[in-house]
Amino acid sequence: MPALHPLPHTRTPAVLFPTPAAAAKYVAREIDKLVRARNAASKPTVLGLATGSTPVGLYRELIRLHKEEGLDLSRVVTFNLDEYLPMPRESQHSYFRWMHETLFNHVNIPWNNIHIPDGTLAAEEVDAFCVEYEKKIKAAGGIDVQILGIGRTGHIAFNEPGSPRNSRTRKVTLDSITRRDAASGFFGEENVPHQAITMGVASILDARRIFMMAYGEHKAGIVYKALEQPPTEAISASFLQEHPDATVILDEAAAAELTAIKRPWEVGPCDWTPDLVRKAVVHLALTVRKGLQKLNDDDFRDHHMYELLREIGPAERIGEEVFHDRMSTIRPHPAGRVVPPGSAPARRAGDGGPAKTILVFSPHPDDDVISMGGTIIRLVEQGHKVHVAYMTSGNIAVFDHDARRFVDFVDEFLTAFGTPERAGGIKDRVYKFLDEKQAGQPDSDEVLKVKGLIRATEARAAALACGIPPEQLEFMNLRFYQTGTKTKLPIQPQDVEDIAALVRRLRPAQIYVAGELSDPHGTHRMCAEAVFAAARQLRAAEPAAPPFDVWLYKGAWEEWEAHEIEMAVPLSPEVLERKKQAIFRHQSQKDKAMFPGGTDRREFWQRAEDRNIGTAKTYDALGLPEYFALEAFVKWKDA
Repeated sequence: MPALHPLPHTRTPAVLFPTPAAAAKYVAREIDKLVRARNAASKPTVLGLATGSTPVGLYRELIRLHKEEGLDLSRVVTFNLDEYLPMPRESQHSYFRWMHETLFNHVNIPWNNIHIPDGTLAAEEVDAFCVEYEKKIKAAGGIDVQILGIGRTGHIAFNEPGSPRNSRTRKVTLDSITRRDAASGFFGEENVPHQAITMGVASILDARRIFMMAYGEHKAGIVYKALEQPPTEAISASFLQEHPDATVILDEAAAAELTAIKRPWEVGPCDWTPDLVRKAVVHLALTVRKGLQKLNDDDFRDHHMYELLREIGPAERIGEEVFHDRMSTIRPHPAGRVVPPGSAPARRAGDGGPAKTILVFSPHPDDDVISMGGTIIRLVEQGHKVHVAYMTSGNIAVFDHDARRFVDFVDEFLTAFGTPERAGGIKDRVYKFLDEKQAGQPDSDEVLKVKGLIRATEARAAALACGIPPEQLEFMNLRFYQTGTKTKLPIQPQDVEDIAALVRRLRPAQIYVAGELSDPHGTHRMCAEAVFAAARQLRAAEPAAPPFDVWLYKGAWEEWEAHEIEMAVPLSPEVLERKKQAIFRHQSQKDKAMFPGGTDRREFWQRAEDRNIGTAKTYDALGLPEYFALEAFVKWKDA
C-alpha cells in the first residue's frame, strides 16, 4: 500500500480512502502487522473493539486474513467499548451476541480473552463491575490498538455530550439522538434502552494507538467539528486531538465538510481542474450572494481565490464559463424529446428520437416517487416507457397496527363474500404473534409477508399515480435484505445476476439508481453497489450491446451539491403536486415513518418538496433560469 498522507488543516491526523472497503483493509493490515510481530515475540496483543455498521468491513477483513493468510489471533485479548443496560446476552440487540456473530465465532481468539461490558447486571452491581473492567484492561497491559466509530453527536463509545475528559468506565444515560439513531435496529425508538455501560474518554485515550473510522455523508458535519474545532466535552471525539498516535480513517463522503476537501483553495495551492473550478466558483457565488455572471475580481481575491483568478481569469470569463456549464445541466426532457418519424429535426443535436425504455431501481418501495417522482411523471408524459424495479420489500418498516388492520380487512372481505375458509386461520396466527411479541422482536415469516404485501400494493398505487401501469413494475426481493432485521447479508451473487438479467430483458437507454450512499438503512448503498456490479458485468460481457447511461438520484436524506449536478429536471407546481400525491399512496410511511432518520421530523413528502424547491432556489441564486422546483441527478462513472 502506498504511503498515506494526512489531510491538511485537521487537529487530529485524518487519512482519506476512496471507499470504506479500502479503509477497512488498511486498518486490518495494521492490526495484522502488530499481531504477527507480537506473536513472534510470544506477547499478547490487546485490542479495543467497537460495534455498529462502521467496523463490519474491518472485522470481515480480519476474518479473511485469519482464514486465508494464516493470521493467528490466539494471543489476542479484546475489550469492547460498551453495552446497553439492561441487555440479555442472547438478545439480538446485545453487543455480546453481535460481536460473537460478527467476529469471534469466525476466528481463534480464546473465549476467556474476550471482555464485553455485562448488560445483565443488577443496578447495584454496575459500579463494581466498571471498576473491575478498568483493572482488567490494566492487568492485560493496556490497549495496544483501539477501534472507534463516531456517533452523530460526536460521541465515541457511549460518551455522550458532556462527558468529561477524565471519565472512566461507568453507567451512562443515552442521548435522545443516539437512541433515535438506534431505533431502526430495535424496531422503534421506544424499544431502545435508556442506559448503557461504556468505557470513558480517559479509558479510550489510554490506548497506545487509536483508529477512529467514519463513513458516509451523514457523518461529515460532526467529523468537521471533531477534527477542526477545539476539544470540547460537547464532542467527546474531539479529545482525540490530545492523543499522540490517533488517526481518523475517512471515506470521501465523511470527509466532505473538511476544509481541505470542501475548500481546498484555503489550505494551499490547487490543481485547478474543471471540476474544482466549478466547485470553487459556485461556492463563491453562493457565499457572496451574486449570480455567476456578476462576480468580479475582488470577489475572487477576497475569498482565497487569487491563484484561480491569475491562472484562468479574469472574473468575467470564469463566471461566464461556469454559468454556461450549469445551464447545460437543465434538462426539461431528461431522456430527450420523442420525435415521431418524419417530424422536423430536433433543435439540439441528440435531443430528438424515438421513445426510450427507462429503468428506475428503487431500493425501498417508496424511494422512486420520493426521490424522482417528478422526473418519472415527466418521462411518462413525454412518451417514454418507464419500468420500476423495487429491489427490496421494505417489510421491516411497517408498523404492527398496519399489519393488524390489513389482516382484519382480508378476514372481513372473505367473510363478506362467503369464503371465510380461504383465510386459513392467518388472522388468528398473526394476531397471536403480535399480541405476544416482545419489544424489538423480529417478525414471524407470516407477519413479514403481510407487511411486504402492504408495501407492494402501495408501490403499485404510487406508480399508477405517476402513469406507470402494474405490468411495468418488478418486485425483485433481493436476497441480501431477507433477514427480517435491520442487519443485512452481504450482496449475493444471484442478486447481481437478477439485476443483470432484468437489464438484458428490458434493454433500457437510461437506468436510475439511488446514489444516496449514506442512507441510514444501509440498504441504498448495497443496492447501488449491486447495480454497479451488474452494469460492469454487462458492459464487459456484451460490449456490442446498446449502451445505457446510469443516473444517480438522492432522496429523503440528502441532495447533490449545486456544483455536482449533471442533470436538473424542472418541475412545475402541477407536477410537484402529482409527485406529492404519489408519495401519499404510501400510507404506511405517511404521518410517521417507522425509521424517519435522524432528527428530521418532517414527513417524506415535506422533505421531498422542500428539497426540490430548495434546489430551484439555489439555481436561481446562481443567476440561472428560475423554476418552481428541480430534481437533480449525477451520472455514474465507473472508476
